[in-house]
Amino acid sequence: MTTGRARLAAGLAAVALLAGCSPAAGGADPPPAAAAGTTGPATGGVDAAREFRSTRSYRATPVPVRIDIPAIGVTSSLTRLGRAADRTVQVPSRWEVAGWYAAGTRPGDPGSAVILGHVDSKRGPAVFYRLRELRRGDLVEVVRADGSRVRFAVQRTEQYPKARFPTADVYYPTLTPALRLVTCGGAFNPALRHYVDNVIVFATLSR
Repeated sequence: MTTGRARLAAGLAAVALLAGCSPAAGGADPPPAAAAGTTGPATGGVDAAREFRSTRSYRATPVPVRIDIPAIGVTSSLTRLGRAADRTVQVPSRWEVAGWYAAGTRPGDPGSAVILGHVDSKRGPAVFYRLRELRRGDLVEVVRADGSRVRFAVQRTEQYPKARFPTADVYYPTLTPALRLVTCGGAFNPALRHYVDNVIVFATLSR
């Protein structure tokens, strides 16, 4: 089990390298009898599964479109973020707008939803400039495309060197809904033209 977790964390490491600011699907093979085209009790379960039709309908969780953080005066629409050519997570193209990592969890679903934002720009403070001020109990509200809202309560705010980004804590699957907010922090390195640290807010679903 430890080895499997380590491999998954290593595979997510490339995702965690936040540029500037910063599952494989599979299925079981059919039973041998079914694969060989035989009939009889061995194929009964397979045939039953093919005929099964659920009476329930399921709707996907709506995508997030806005984030509100009253404690630090943040109200921002959310852009969809993917991965850059080097497999790192994209960062928002606009300094005043935050972005949601769309290849990950949707806010409100079990797992860690990740939202990124810039700390500043050449023109001044950016959307997550005050992120480091958040404290335990502060609320973060995410508005979704259907108008529904999901609220998260801050558990802690941490600062990490980018060389030791906590990949597993940010991206590793969880059984309950969680939210991670990420921006830059620490000193600015003029040679590399980016900050040396990341500020990360860890939040959990608020009932």
